Amino acid sequence: MPATMCEPGGGIRRAVLPIIALLLFLGLSAISAAAAAPAIRPDEGPVPPHFVSLESDKVYMREGPTYDHRVLWVYRRKGLPMLLTAQFDVWRRVQDSDGTVGWVHSNMISDARTVLVISKAPAALRSTEPPKSKILALAQPGVIAKLEACGPQACQIFTGGVEGWIDKKNIWGVSAGDVFH
Repeated sequence: MPATMCEPGGGIRRAVLPIIALLLFLGLSAISAAAAAPAIRPDEGPVPPHFVSLESDKVYMREGPTYDHRVLWVYRRKGLPMLLTAQFDVWRRVQDSDGTVGWVHSNMISDARTVLVISKAPAALRSTEPPKSKILALAQPGVIAKLEACGPQACQIFTGGVEGWIDKKNIWGVSAGDVFH
């Protein structure tokens, strides 16, 4: 007697069971493959290099991204600009103006933009961007200033109660292509 839909173990049921088994197998395979694949974490790996500054007057730079790594340097200048190049969990790989590279805890980093005057002699702070504009003050080498804006050749900074424009070649904390207002 041929199987019908009404009979237990009928033909349609026999045809559907292999399909259900196949779907279950494929679903479980997809779940296990997803579990085996390494998770991509947004807080790990290289980042587009960008400038940040130190958040505190005492910041430890380490040779690796844990407290177990050796301290390379202790920075004692709040606001010092750093170039951020990578991240791992709560650690950020940074480079200072001398080229020293190491890892700093993210709590010690600020997104506030600052610059360091790196000229050998005092650098002119001018009233406007053009290099022939009036000199308002001279910024001493080693001064840290708040970055306000940048044009193609100069950046507007604020330090010691004076706001003015300084030639990009005299500061560290901006790239040649930084132009913003």
